[in-house]
Amino acid sequence: MDIDFVITWVDMDDPNWKKEFSKYSPKIDNSNNSFSEARFRDYGFLKYWFRGVEQFAPWVRKIHFVTCGQKPEWLDASNPKLNLVNHEDFIPKQFLPYFNSSSIEMHIHKIPGLAEHFVYFNDDFYMTNHVPVERFFRNGLPCDIAAFRQNTGFSQWEKRIKNNVRLINKHFDKKDVMSRFHDKWYNPIYGKKARLNYLLKWYPKFITLRTPHNAQPYLKSTFEDVWASAEKELLETSTHRFRCTADLTPELFRTWQICKGNFEPYNTYNDTKMFPLVIKSEQAIAAVRNQTYKLVCLNDNVHIRNYAQVMQNLQAAFQSILPTKSSFEL
Repeated sequence: MDIDFVITWVDMDDPNWKKEFSKYSPKIDNSNNSFSEARFRDYGFLKYWFRGVEQFAPWVRKIHFVTCGQKPEWLDASNPKLNLVNHEDFIPKQFLPYFNSSSIEMHIHKIPGLAEHFVYFNDDFYMTNHVPVERFFRNGLPCDIAAFRQNTGFSQWEKRIKNNVRLINKHFDKKDVMSRFHDKWYNPIYGKKARLNYLLKWYPKFITLRTPHNAQPYLKSTFEDVWASAEKELLETSTHRFRCTADLTPELFRTWQICKGNFEPYNTYNDTKMFPLVIKSEQAIAAVRNQTYKLVCLNDNVHIRNYAQVMQNLQAAFQSILPTKSSFEL
């Protein structure tokens, strides 16, 4: 089983990117989440992503590095495991340029040469400890948690997730899905994370699934299936150059995959952690340094206090566990 990694990245300091951005938006606006600096800035840890992959997941077949044509100066494009992918290589040109990761993610299954089994990373997801193949795939299927969560709909992200759920309920019958794949929905490995599965067993509709904000395994055929069934809705999101509340998100494909039964039960929360740096920077630094989790997400925010110091401390933590250059570095 060949397994690929896909990672999306942007360098907002690139003059060409700035020029393109200014054509469609007057400026970076930290009062608007869709245009916030935290949405685009890079804090220099990408090399640790590559080091982590080489150190902790050497079994990966290919890394597809997706940008709008950018490449860090230190990245060795000749590495046989690396595939540099321009948005133009897989996204219809009439939709470009994009400043909306959700729109980009709708099309990632069309990356040339992508394996059927792949793991998708944002550039703030990092490996900090050894990750076996079985963490992502077992019996040829993605490992995932099928458990409901509350969704207040207050934040932009929650509103966008609700768009996914409406589409899921259009195509799937909850009672039928949870009956056919009973052991996957009511698996004891989820523990208390799945309490709403039991409490809302009577409720006829799907609600929002728990979404561990971290590296996500997919089947490429899942994307093809969703596009075949919901092309109209996906094309609408494809027209959204910037994030908006009308977006669908990649969690649609994950939820679809789960509803099809194409997953193996796994409590992702056991070895995965998302740290919002605005309130948990110290915990994040300690988790990286102590290698507490296999995978961590370092969620950026423009309101992080002492930002430069936090980034410096995080870099020191990464350097302590991944001090050696990877083969992806010149």
